[in-house]
Amino acid sequence: MGPASRAIGKMESMSRNGTGSAATPHKVDLVGVGLNATDTLIPLPSYPRRGSKVEFSAGSVMPGGQVATTVIACQQWGLRTRYVGKLGDDDAARLHRRAFEQTGVEARIVVVPGGTSAQSIILVDDGERTVLCRRDERMTLLPEEIQREWVVNARVLHVDGHDTAAATQAVQWAREAGVTTVADLDDTYPGIERLIENIDYLIVNKDFSCRLMQETSVELALRRMMDRFGSRLAAATLGEDGVLAWDGQNLIHRAAYRVPVADTTGAGDVFRSGFIYGLLKEWPLERQLDFACAAAALNCTAQGARGGIRTVADVEEVMATASRYESSDDLLETDVL
Repeated sequence: MGPASRAIGKMESMSRNGTGSAATPHKVDLVGVGLNATDTLIPLPSYPRRGSKVEFSAGSVMPGGQVATTVIACQQWGLRTRYVGKLGDDDAARLHRRAFEQTGVEARIVVVPGGTSAQSIILVDDGERTVLCRRDERMTLLPEEIQREWVVNARVLHVDGHDTAAATQAVQWAREAGVTTVADLDDTYPGIERLIENIDYLIVNKDFSCRLMQETSVELALRRMMDRFGSRLAAATLGEDGVLAWDGQNLIHRAAYRVPVADTTGAGDVFRSGFIYGLLKEWPLERQLDFACAAAALNCTAQGARGGIRTVADVEEVMATASRYESSDDLLETDVL
């Protein structure tokens, strides 16, 4: 990466009322350091065949991104939150700023003059999404662009692994300050092992756990991850099969809830929101996982990464009334190797 691409952007801060402030941040329940993206959502009757030409009737531009969406959901449920990330100075960046301001998230944004904010094209057919990502190299959040005070003035830190070096710095600060750490990991980025060493609650997808640990069994992969990295919990989201978690003594499976699915975009991000909400409420683990599954299911009933974020009462209504998917016999197996 050349000197120009590594240039540090200017820092922009937005307080809960939307005004700029560089003062020491107040204490929050959750700080998220990681991805944002502007999603262009295109519903299709079926996934295009190679070489085909497909018409679409509408496209919607919406804010998304793993950590940004998780933070937004927690804020809407009444938690105090802070988001740390990087944006350009384009229309996409303005869309994100409005979303943070409208929900009351304290945003600590590094701005890249002339930069293009991260974008995704999302094709949705029969509720399932396919994501095409575009990210300006200058949008990589660097360790020197974040401040320790943003991280340690929180009860929980949530990261993804994309900007690995910055996330690793954040979790190191959090560990030193006694801040609980949660990670949403979906790819084995270079240096990811050093990041995981400081994570308390690992919530990954099925493929990640098996690739990282070179296992074909999700159960064995989760057990080995905990043994190797010393986390308090290792869990894998499994789509319609729900979630599988290992807490060092018990293997816990919670099935997904059945709902009318419009779009699966953001389901995993909102699952993490539900888990973090339950963690901060000090609920038993099974209740945390059930709430997370129900929140993710509700998000799938509307379009967009945040389209189906509902109230806590709505999530609990799903938990009380909705049926669940039956788990397949090969729940603990995958063929990613």
